[in-house]
Amino acid sequence: MSGSNSGRPPGDSGDDEHSAQDRSAGTSRTPPDESSRRTADSSSDPVTIEDDGLVRWFLGTNDETVVIVRDIASSVAIVAVVGLLLFGVSGIWPPLVAVESGSMEPNMHRGDLIFVVDEGRYAGDAAVAGTGVVPLENGQESDHKKFGNPGDVIVFQPDGNPAETPVIHRAHFWVEEDEKWVETKASEEIVGNATCTEVATCPADHAGFVTKGDANNGYDQYGNGISDIVKPEWVQGKAMFRIPWLGHVRLTFDKILGGMLVPTSPQSAPLQGPAEPTTAASASPDTAGPGLDLNGELAGAAGVAGTGAGAAVAIGRYRR
Repeated sequence: MSGSNSGRPPGDSGDDEHSAQDRSAGTSRTPPDESSRRTADSSSDPVTIEDDGLVRWFLGTNDETVVIVRDIASSVAIVAVVGLLLFGVSGIWPPLVAVESGSMEPNMHRGDLIFVVDEGRYAGDAAVAGTGVVPLENGQESDHKKFGNPGDVIVFQPDGNPAETPVIHRAHFWVEEDEKWVETKASEEIVGNATCTEVATCPADHAGFVTKGDANNGYDQYGNGISDIVKPEWVQGKAMFRIPWLGHVRLTFDKILGGMLVPTSPQSAPLQGPAEPTTAASASPDTAGPGLDLNGELAGAAGVAGTGAGAAVAIGRYRR
């Protein structure tokens, strides 16, 4: 005979089943205050100064202000490491210059970034004794080429004066003290029929290099009048290779800020403004020879490499 309890064991009832379901549901629900505590704990810092110390907290905290500071510090550290590596390779600081003019064209262009090393490093076999510089004259014989032509491109201080703007030009030949270099070594295509008596730097007061910008028609010691014969101790470095266009970043920076963030250095002379290369034949007595007055404005306090018809602005200050 069937009834309402058919299929259930004796003593069992539906109330037991409902009670079990209620207990299960009760254990799955979390009191509101406990749930809030868990949410707060998950959003809090994984580290604290009290438990982990200042350094570990700084490196691991999620605090937005600290995260920004940490990112800036990381970027500065990376830049510093790269700078130290460049300094280790080049041996001078700064190791980079941004070309601002065209006196070394077509081998250096405006906006190029030039990597410069100490003049004693990576010297060629035909370097002048006691220096690491291979002039054009020696480079033609030994096939030593830099930036499209024989010979090294050097960075030097005109007349050895720290207040003058450093110049980046090619070393053409070496002269000895008292040598009448205009008559013995100078190219007739550059000096024409000029004699030593017509040039203020001839005979040479001391041994050193005669230099010239690749795009200029006159030597720096004749016609352009940028410097006296360049002594080896005036040479700050030599150019090794260029990175096209990257120098525009620094040039734009200086143009926009106008030296506001990087004020003009009192040790730096004004730059020579853009001009057509001066030929030896057209050079007047006032401009032929060292001591030419340089016109223009200095683009910031960073070291500057002048280039005859303009200048190359250094990424940082040159080693004096």
